[in-house]
Amino acid sequence: MKTSNPVLARLGQAAERERAAGYAPAGGYGQPIPGQPYPTADGYPAAPPTVQPMSIDDVVVKTVTLLGITGITAVAAWVLVPDALLGPAWIGAAIVGLILGLVISFSRMANPALVVTYAVVEGVFVGVISKFFESLYDGIVLQAVVATFGVFFLMAVLYKMKAIRATPKFTRGLIAAMVGVFAVMMINLVLALFGFDTGLRSGGPLAIGFSLICIVVASLSFILSFHEVEEGVRMGLPQRYSWTAAFGILVSLIWLYIEILRLLSYFQGDD
Repeated sequence: MKTSNPVLARLGQAAERERAAGYAPAGGYGQPIPGQPYPTADGYPAAPPTVQPMSIDDVVVKTVTLLGITGITAVAAWVLVPDALLGPAWIGAAIVGLILGLVISFSRMANPALVVTYAVVEGVFVGVISKFFESLYDGIVLQAVVATFGVFFLMAVLYKMKAIRATPKFTRGLIAAMVGVFAVMMINLVLALFGFDTGLRSGGPLAIGFSLICIVVASLSFILSFHEVEEGVRMGLPQRYSWTAAFGILVSLIWLYIEILRLLSYFQGDD
């Protein structure tokens, strides 16, 4: 089946190769017959491949699992990492998480171990950054968590009602926006390392506007994730690709949470 989504197309091709490899009987007997989907033995069709296609329930379970791992690791980091090491832990987890995220995103195979490792690393990142903001503004973490899941469920409802649809034009535009926002973040980070303040994270009007843009883009990214899950099920991707789908949702949730946390801090800066 064809799809306009390049990620799904790539995963679909990988899945086809996996299914093709899985068709060969364990004993090596039997040869495929033209028009026959499975190889045969002694003229009789062999059993269908054992690779199970993923379902929406699989993605839900994997997403909840990853959220649980991230949450538990975040609590552990909050409790165990001393205040003096919050900065190094924050930076280290952010760098490792970025590298793992890129490896998973550009990988041609679903890798559950890498996805779980990413959840652990991001749990450390979320835990230390949450502890830092909570030390400055009491109650801000709970507000950010509630707002994050509120936005997530709102986008799920809008997608279910088809109020927002992942059309090819929408997909291209959102991917371009995500790349643009990421590029701006990286440029701002590099300039900050050299002592140049662009104002994007200073709490002023420009910072508020940038955070609002990030929140909108992160929120809309859920539409792409929901669409990828739906299309992945329709294409019959192997069950283990549900980890990849859950990874996409986790990335959007963490990004949205961090941006909401920042935005809330801007409005509490004078407290």
